[in-house]
Amino acid sequence: MNAFVSVLGMDKKGIIKEVSSILSDTSINILDINQSIVQGYFTMVMFVDLNDMTIELNMLKRALDEIADKLQLKIKVQHEDIFNAMHKI
Repeated sequence: MNAFVSVLGMDKKGIIKEVSSILSDTSINILDINQSIVQGYFTMVMFVDLNDMTIELNMLKRALDEIADKLQLKIKVQHEDIFNAMHKI
């Protein structure tokens, strides 16, 4: 199973480290990553492989919610099929 992890918020130090550390600690592989900063706003989308994930998806979401609260970000995890359906033209 693959998913997209999207991150949005004001740029600050440590965002990529915090998010990627949670993924690494739970055996989630980052397949692709795109990030940019526009006028102080940080955006990042990661395409990840959840096949070897060592925790339940709801626990992953909770862990990412804690980072989001700590760094004042919005972080979402969406299954690949849902993400593609939402962004289909």
